[in-house]
Amino acid sequence: MIVASKPACADRPDTFCNTVWRVTHTGWVASIADTILGPIAKIVLVVIVALIVRWLLHRLIRRLVQTSAQGAVPAILAPLTERAASSRLVAATGWIAERRRQRAETIGSILRSIASFVVTAVAFMLILGELGIDLAPILTSAGIVGVALGFGAQNLVKDFLAGMFMILEDQFGVGDVVDAGHATGRVEAVGLRTSRLRDSHGTVWYVRNGEVLRLGNKSQGALRMELDVAGPPGISRDLLTTDVRQVAGDLRRADGWADSFLDEPSVTTLVRGDTVLARVRALVRRDDREQVAREVRTRVEAFYDAETESEPNPIIGGSVPELE
Repeated sequence: MIVASKPACADRPDTFCNTVWRVTHTGWVASIADTILGPIAKIVLVVIVALIVRWLLHRLIRRLVQTSAQGAVPAILAPLTERAASSRLVAATGWIAERRRQRAETIGSILRSIASFVVTAVAFMLILGELGIDLAPILTSAGIVGVALGFGAQNLVKDFLAGMFMILEDQFGVGDVVDAGHATGRVEAVGLRTSRLRDSHGTVWYVRNGEVLRLGNKSQGALRMELDVAGPPGISRDLLTTDVRQVAGDLRRADGWADSFLDEPSVTTLVRGDTVLARVRALVRRDDREQVAREVRTRVEAFYDAETESEPNPIIGGSVPELE
C-alpha cells in the first residue's frame, strides 16, 4: 500500500493546501491547490475589492458633480469657486447653468479618471506580486515608455493639462467674451483639448488650450458705465440733475434691474453749446452695461416726454382770446 506523503505546505494553517490535505490526504492534490487555487483566489479577491472601491469612489464623485451642477459648492470643491458674473441677462440665457454643468462634469471626469487609474494600478501591482513577478523591471520599462510617449505627444499632453487648469481655475466659461490672442469672441464650448469661440461675424474658432499664452476675459467682474443724456431745451442744470438722478435711482431699485447695479448711480451736468447734458456714472456688471445704459436713456426720454404731454396747451387748456 502506497502512503501519500504530506507536502510541506500542509503544515501552514489557514491555507488551501492545509484544507485540501485534511480533506483528501493526497499530497499532489494539496500541492496543486496551493500552487494554483491559492493565487487564483487571492487574485479574484483583489479584483473584487478593487471593483467595489472603484464603484464607491465613482458614486461619491457623481454626488459631488450633481451637487456642483445644481449650484451648491461642496466643501471639498470650495477653493474652486467660479468667477462668472451672476448677470440677470446671462442667467436668463442659460449660460451660467451650462457653464456650471460643464465645469462640474469636467472636474468629475478628471476625478473619476484619477480614481480609476490609482485603483487599477494598485490592483495590478498586487496581482503581479501574487504571481511572483518582479515589479522592478516592469516599473523601469513603464517609466521609459512614459517618457517616450511624453516627448512624442507633448503637444497633446500640453493641451490637456492647460485645458484642465483653465476649467479648474475658472479662467473662462460658456457665455464669456474672451480675447485668446488668435481669436476673440463668445465662448460656446470648453473642452480639455480645445475651446470653441464665435466672433462678432459669426465665424467659429477652435482654439487649442495649450496655445493660449494670454487670455483676456471681458465678462468677469464689474465695469464703470458712463452715459451722457441731453436735457430738454431751456432746462437748468440743477433741475436736470435732480430729474435724471430720480430716474436712475428708480431704475436702480426696480425689479429685474437691481442686480445689474453694484453701487448707486451718480449724476453730474455739463454744458456743450446750448445743450445741457447729464452724465450718469454707475458701477454695473459687465454683461449688463449696454442694456443698463439703453434703459437709462429710454427712461429719461420717457420722463420728459410725459412731462411735455402733461403741460396744458395754451389754446386747448386756456381761454381763447376774442377777435376784435
